[in-house]
Amino acid sequence: MYPPELVAPMKKELVDAGFKELLNAGDVDNEMKNTGTTLVVVNSVCGCAAGAARPGVRKAVQNAKIPAHLTTVFAGVDRDAVEQARRYMLPYPPSSPCIALFKDGKLVHFLERHHIEGRSADMIAENLQAAFDEFC
Repeated sequence: MYPPELVAPMKKELVDAGFKELLNAGDVDNEMKNTGTTLVVVNSVCGCAAGAARPGVRKAVQNAKIPAHLTTVFAGVDRDAVEQARRYMLPYPPSSPCIALFKDGKLVHFLERHHIEGRSADMIAENLQAAFDEFC
């Protein structure tokens, strides 16, 4: 587990952009019951989360169409929430960071870590905005 003071600014980046923190498995299950679209960002302390995932997601949600529900869990911190979120992301293997878009509880778009590493925040945003335009 990472110290809370270390991850607080990383969590704040998404919370300040309108994302709801899911802290336990029950929070995840409740969000997955929502109708419409739900974005789940598995946040992380790694460099690709800082350089591409978080900035890309923040830019993506400036799109005209966005998911109805914006949520986040933090790998290495909110373990129960992350494990439960990953169950909904099957058959994809665990990955952090990663970004999943659900429609009516069904996974419709997914970015694994290898889709994030080495890409710019703009590339991540463009990918997500195209998914938002299609599914939201």
